[in-house]
This record gives sequence, C-alpha cells and structure tokens, in this order.
Amino acid sequence: MRDITRTGSLSWRVRVALALLTAIAIATVFVTNQLLTDRFTESTRNRAELRLALYSGNLVSELRRNAIVPQLLARDPALIGALNSGDFSQSSQRLISFVDEIGAASLMLLDRDGRTVAATSRERLGEQHRNAAYFVEALRSNATVFTAQRQEVGNYNFSYSRRMESQGSAIGVIVVEVDLAKFERSWAGISDAVLVTNSEGEIILATEPRWRGRSVSEALARQPADGAIERAIRATADWTAVPPDAYIQGEAVMRIDGRIPFRGWSMTTFTTYASVRERVNAVLALEIMAFAILLAMTFYTLSRRTAFRMALFQRESAELRALNQRLQREIAERERVQETLAVAEQTLAQSSKLAALGEMSAAVSHELNQPLAAMKTYLAGAKLLMRRNRSEEALAAFSRIDDLIERMGGITRQLKSYARKGQQAFSPVNMGDALVSSLSMMEPQLKSRKVKITKILPEERVLVMGDRMRIEQVMVNLLRNALDATKTVSDPQLEIILASGETATLTIRDNGHGIEDLDALFEPFYTTKQPGDGVGLGLAISSGIVNDLGGRLLARNAEGGGAVFEMQLPILNDQTQAAE
Repeated sequence: MRDITRTGSLSWRVRVALALLTAIAIATVFVTNQLLTDRFTESTRNRAELRLALYSGNLVSELRRNAIVPQLLARDPALIGALNSGDFSQSSQRLISFVDEIGAASLMLLDRDGRTVAATSRERLGEQHRNAAYFVEALRSNATVFTAQRQEVGNYNFSYSRRMESQGSAIGVIVVEVDLAKFERSWAGISDAVLVTNSEGEIILATEPRWRGRSVSEALARQPADGAIERAIRATADWTAVPPDAYIQGEAVMRIDGRIPFRGWSMTTFTTYASVRERVNAVLALEIMAFAILLAMTFYTLSRRTAFRMALFQRESAELRALNQRLQREIAERERVQETLAVAEQTLAQSSKLAALGEMSAAVSHELNQPLAAMKTYLAGAKLLMRRNRSEEALAAFSRIDDLIERMGGITRQLKSYARKGQQAFSPVNMGDALVSSLSMMEPQLKSRKVKITKILPEERVLVMGDRMRIEQVMVNLLRNALDATKTVSDPQLEIILASGETATLTIRDNGHGIEDLDALFEPFYTTKQPGDGVGLGLAISSGIVNDLGGRLLARNAEGGGAVFEMQLPILNDQTQAAE
C-alpha cells in the first residue's frame, strides 16, 4: 500500500514539474525571439544601408570620372585634324590607346553628318547616329551632354558626348560610352536585388534584367510566388521576422531606398530576412535543446527508482525473447538457404545472359525505330512524287533517306562503342543546328498531328563540346516523348527554349498529364506507354549520353500541367575552347 501511494505521489510531482518547465520554456523562447529578431533585423538593415551608400558612391565616381573625358578628347589636335582632313586611318588606333587608360566602355568619333569615322570597336565604323540623342544634343550644346538611351534588348546605353569645333564651327562629336553594366554584375554577386531609377522613376539598372524600363511597383508586381512553398511563405510569413517591406519571388525582403547625387537618380536594395531567421533560429534551437536536456534530467531524477526496476525486468525479458526469436530465425534461414542454393547456382548464369541480350536488343530496337518510321514516310512520299514526274523532289526525299541510313549506322556504331565503354573524340556542336536537324527527323510525326510548337532560340550560336549524333539522339527522344505525352490532349502544345549562360540549356515542355513517378523516370524499362509503343529505354539512354558529355538531364512537372525536360551541357566559350 505504501508503494502505491509513493508511486502516485511521484507521478503527481512529475506532472507539476513538467507543466512548470514547459511554461518557463515557452516564455523564454518567446522573449528571446522578440529581442533577437529586433536586434538582428536592425544590424541587417544597417549593413544594407552601408552597402547602398557604397554602391551609390561607386556609381557616382564612375560617372564623374568619365564626364571629363569628352572635354579632353574634344581638344585633341590629332582628332580635330582628322575631321578637317578626312583622313581617319590613325584615329581608331588613337582612340584604342585612350580607352584602356580612361576605363570607358568604348569611344566613338562622329563626323558632322553623324557617321562613325573612328571607334574602339572597328565593327561600329560607318554606323549612322544622325538621329541619336547623344549626337543631336551635343551639336546643340556647348557643354558635355549625358544621355541614357534604351536599347531594343532592354538594356540602357549610357554615354557622354561633346561637340568638336574648328575655327568656331562644329566638325563632329566625340562619344564616350560608360560601362555601368559591370556594377549590375558585381551587385548580383553580393546583394539579393539592386535597382537604380532615373528622375522619372524608370528603372535603368537592375540585377533582374526584366525590371529594366519599368517602375518599381511594376517590377515588384512581376515577381509572383513561383511555387507552393514560396506561396506558403508569402501567405503565412515567418514568425521570426518583422513585417516585410516587399515580396520578391514569394519571399519577404527588406527594402532600403537612397538617393544618388546625379540627375535625380535613386537606388533601392532588397535584402532577404534569411540571415536574421538563421541567426535567431540558431539561438532558439540552443535554448530549446537546453530545456529539453533539463526536462530529461528532471524526469530522470524524479522517476529514477521506478524506472530502474522496470528497465531491469524489461531488459531481462526482452533479452530472452530476442534470443529465442534469433535462434528460430537462424534455423529457418539456414533451411531456406540450403533449399534455394542449388537452384540459384543453376539459373544465375542463364539469367545474366538473357538479361544482357534483352537489354541490348531492346536498345537497338528503340533507337532504330524512329529512323525506320521516317524512312517509311519518305519512301511513300518519293513513290508518289515519281508517279507525278516530280523527280527532283523525289531525289531530295532519297537524299533524306540516305541521311537516315547514315544515322542508323551511327547509332549501331554508338551502341558498339557504348558496350566497349571506349572514349570518343568530341568536337564543337551548334545546339541550334542540332535542334533543327532533330525537328527535321520528327517531321513525319509533326505533319500527322496538329501540334502547336513554340520555339525560343537565342540570336547567338550556342556551342558545346560533344558528339552531334548523340546530342541529336537525346533531342529526338525528348521530342518524341513530348509528342506521345500529348496524344490524349485536345490542344497539344510544345514549347522549346534554347538558352545559353553558365551552361547550354535546352528546355522542352508539353501540356500533357505530367509525370507520375519522377524517381523511376530514368530507370531502364520504366514506361507509362501502352504495350507496343515503347520499352522504356529512351530516357535511360538519353540520361547516360548527357552524363557522358558532362551535363545533366532533369525532369519535373510543370506548375500549370504537363512535363518539363531540361538538357544542360557545359557551354563552349573562348576560354573552354582554349583549354581543349
């Protein structure tokens, strides 16, 4: 009876201690969160203001340093003599000798008609600037003129210009282009987001290219929450942060505004609360851990005797049960192993041979199916053209069939080399040309169905180092999967985007039903197609090819429906080509 009373008393004490400790822990965490949030937010704001002042000072320094250049070059005797004589053979070289010392983006010498007669970039020689603001305003003014002209691609061209005179009459204009884009690049590596607006409130410099040419409110409106997690962050906000100044890509940010002492310009920086949250949460985690340890120690102290006895009995009984179960499992396992060992040894060799043969035959069938289907279409077209005495067009079809036969030979050679795991010689490949060739390969399927295709391609060439045959093979597989995914859609659409940056990225998006199992997508023989439409090797082979080329093949479900595949390959530029 005494033991029961003592046990009940002990439980009552444990409950009171737990309730008291929990209340103290909640109060401490709440107060700590409020104090540290205010303190770390203020320090983050101070650092952001200091960065804004530094950015503004650097920008003004660059503008003022270039402002004196047109005044000096307008008095250069060699340039004035060239404009008077019309002999500009040495003028471009003279400007090139100045540009490194000045640090400007480029220099241009315009004659009185606005034609470029000398420039640091020889590609600009002969350009007409008669209607350009920096030429017209410079001829009208006796002082140096600053202009910020928006380009077609969305960037701004900043320049200083000044009229050049000889014997009291204007003979030309000297133009100094200021490179302010370098500040955008440096800001992008340090701050979360930075923008500069002119006196009219229009964004002229920004770490986000799509912001240029818009007002600040319009720019922020173009930054919706892109994902479910970001929308949740925006909707609920973080409990360790103060009310945010704005949202960028669904995340709360701190906004700092400052004025630039130049033509009414202003600068705005956006800094996330991520550092504040991390620092506050780190301290709160330590506090919670400390209270958890204290709670465990309190519970252990109050219930030590009872827990020790119960643990002793439970340990002994558990050890006996575990020993009995282990013996039974070992006996059953040995009997099962002995029964299956002989059968496993006999079937292992045969199974390995059949598996290898099946994978190889499925791979060959899968990769040759597309060229064979295209050859059948071209042969039917050639036969019809021959009946209509259109021999030249029929010869073109036969030429395409010859290309397909060559492609089939390349595929078989590639499968042989893949089986040997040998190295292949790579060469520069134009991703745009490879995409055009792949679309030509898919021409029969595209003509048989009404599919809306949207292509977004860059103006410049996108070069990678690799094997064009294998790259086209990956593109054909991705296009074929996208077409198959839209078979049951009433309005099938494909979006193809080729972009170049740190990597060459080809994105193919369809409006099908999406991907059910992303984890097993690139495994061999995994497919969601009907029997006879595919064996599930296309993406597995494509992933292996992209990995061999040093890139990545990614897949995800689009937010509005459908699937998105991205092929990322290392970009080939001057530096990487020199290294090769």
